[in-house]
Amino acid sequence: VQLQASGGGLVQAGGSLRLSCAASGRTFSDYAMGWFRQAPGKEREFVAVISRLGTQTYYSSSVKGRFTCSRDNAKNTVYLQMNSLKPEDTAVYYCAADASYRTISEGGPMDYWGKGTLVTVSS
Repeated sequence: VQLQASGGGLVQAGGSLRLSCAASGRTFSDYAMGWFRQAPGKEREFVAVISRLGTQTYYSSSVKGRFTCSRDNAKNTVYLQMNSLKPEDTAVYYCAADASYRTISEGGPMDYWGKGTLVTVSS
């Protein structure tokens, strides 16, 4: 599976962004999808996961209630809607695919990773 994340940019605190991750190469609905992020000087951390059919989601405590993960299997795309953004959300965001929802929720190792997209939240 090839994954390409997009939608990052610069936004003021309190604003919103929607990230997209387009997948190709394999049957998209065979995979749970996840979002991770890596802030400068920090380790990569789990953000969100969505099940293969989109019926289950799970979020890190730091984003729960502000971020929403969804997917459109007809478009082979997973989304991360980010609202009420904070400066501490600044990071490179990565999407990942794995056959196991649990593996993603536990942080890996992942079958596939996409290149990241940078989100910068100014105060």
